[in-house]
Amino acid sequence: MKNAFVIVTLSGLLSACAVAPQQQPVAQSAQATAAAQAEAREEAHAKAERDAQAEAEAEKARLPKVELTSTLLHQLLRAEFAFRNGDWQAPYLTMLSLAQQTRDPRLARRAAEMALAARQPDDTLAAVRQWRQLDPQSDEATQYYLGMVILSDNISDAEEIFRKRLEGAPAPVRGVVLYQVQQLLSRAKDKEAAGAMLERLVAPYRATLEGHVVLAQGALARGDKAAAGREARAALALKPDSELAILTLAQAGENEGQVRDLLARFIAAHPNAREVRAAHARLLVNDKQFEAARKQFLLLDQQQPDNATTLYALGVLSTQLNDPGGAERYFTRFVDVLGRNPEDERDPSKALLILSQLAEERGDIKAAVGWLDKLPEGDEKAAFGARLRRAQLLGKGGDLPAARRLLASLKPADPGAQAQVLAAEAQLLREAGQAGQAFTLMQDAAKRFPDNPDLLYDFALLAEKTGNHAVMEKSLRDVMRLAPDNHHAYNALGYSLAERNIRLEEARTLIEKALSMAPDDPFIMDSMGWVQYRLGNLDAAEAHLRRAYGLRRDPEIAVHLGEVLWQRGKQADAQALWREARAKDPHNDTLRSTLARLRLSL
Repeated sequence: MKNAFVIVTLSGLLSACAVAPQQQPVAQSAQATAAAQAEAREEAHAKAERDAQAEAEAEKARLPKVELTSTLLHQLLRAEFAFRNGDWQAPYLTMLSLAQQTRDPRLARRAAEMALAARQPDDTLAAVRQWRQLDPQSDEATQYYLGMVILSDNISDAEEIFRKRLEGAPAPVRGVVLYQVQQLLSRAKDKEAAGAMLERLVAPYRATLEGHVVLAQGALARGDKAAAGREARAALALKPDSELAILTLAQAGENEGQVRDLLARFIAAHPNAREVRAAHARLLVNDKQFEAARKQFLLLDQQQPDNATTLYALGVLSTQLNDPGGAERYFTRFVDVLGRNPEDERDPSKALLILSQLAEERGDIKAAVGWLDKLPEGDEKAAFGARLRRAQLLGKGGDLPAARRLLASLKPADPGAQAQVLAAEAQLLREAGQAGQAFTLMQDAAKRFPDNPDLLYDFALLAEKTGNHAVMEKSLRDVMRLAPDNHHAYNALGYSLAERNIRLEEARTLIEKALSMAPDDPFIMDSMGWVQYRLGNLDAAEAHLRRAYGLRRDPEIAVHLGEVLWQRGKQADAQALWREARAKDPHNDTLRSTLARLRLSL
């Protein structure tokens, strides 16, 4: 059993993510590529500024010439002050009335903002409707109007607007407009009416790829996978290499295995289909085929070396596959890419924390602190966690007084955070060989925070380390009471009983419960293998321990599996495992005690 500290999860790989367009060949010089990208960004920025200026000038030309009389100014100021003081209805009515009198759409827009802030959808819609009537050429007013109508109980008013937009769209961009219409209608409360409207709007364009895809997406929205599949296959018949069509067909699949096979066949025929390959890789992750998933992401990395999503996925998978060197390389590249692209709003904090942990695990405390120094400012919770980590690193580096001073400087108001500070200090003391002082500190902390399951769990582990088994068991029972779904507590108590070779049936029951909650946890599998060994069930013990070691090549699991193999007469295999464990962790207590108990040496 091990209480593994894991700050990486695979959940990030399972969510959909955009894949950037394919880059130029790698052989092209990085300097030229960077210059081209900078030039493209500057041109895009300049175009956006020109478009915004042109829109502002066009809007100014459309606005009525309204004289700002003292009476009008007084009414506007009084309405604004009343709105700031918490009244919305009177200011709203004032703005609507003045908009009608002056024919100025800006006043109708302000009325809509007031009603929206007051969470009054009907009044917001009325104001937006007037805004659009006063400025029918305003795309912004139309967008607001469509958004409000779609969320209302009657979406019929949107149909004519959608129809005109589709008819007026040039053929090359009509597909984009179709997708926008489908996305808006997918938010409607009346799904049946929205589906019927979508069918009518798409009818003139039904023979197009986009028409079939939009109808497929609409069918998926109403739960009709059969219709979605038919439309997606019709889209693929028109364009067999369409990534959008195959991904839509995948959404209509009956099970993940079927979908994986479908996407695998597509990328075999179309190896440059990046989005399909990324989707296939995420499905492999979901099926825990981590090595196969990493191969797919490696191909994506070859095609586009600076894609942050791919780099992060490779970092997470390398961590899962016990490849710390690979994880460090990919997370370092991920952080570097974000640093070179300030417009990318992704937060590098998690990657930086992982890099700090990886550096710590290979004994480079200076590098571990250096990664913490790069954490972005502004997130109070992240800053607190970083200070705790910094204190732990100072302690590991041998400066216990400085580490304790840093912890003492933290004055969180939240009781949970206060408990974290105490637990961190106790860990520092234990690692410095002051287990007795650490136990006293945690004993006082447990009295102060008797309902904090995380602190009680840490206290239980410390109590076991110091031989206070009764205190350990009471604390773990308290954790089970406070957090019944905390599988770590059941596993910890079950493993402790098995390790001490007492109450073995009870130990097995506890570990079975933990395993039912977390069936893929290799450390709980290790506990189950160990209790089976204590019970004399060597076949079951070896099976559980081999599965656990296959998932995570941890030294403690290796030691347990080695002992089982030794008892089964497989001495060479056992010694190979023990040597592997010693190479990874030369000071492993479990290995030393096992070899001493068996009177063996390596």
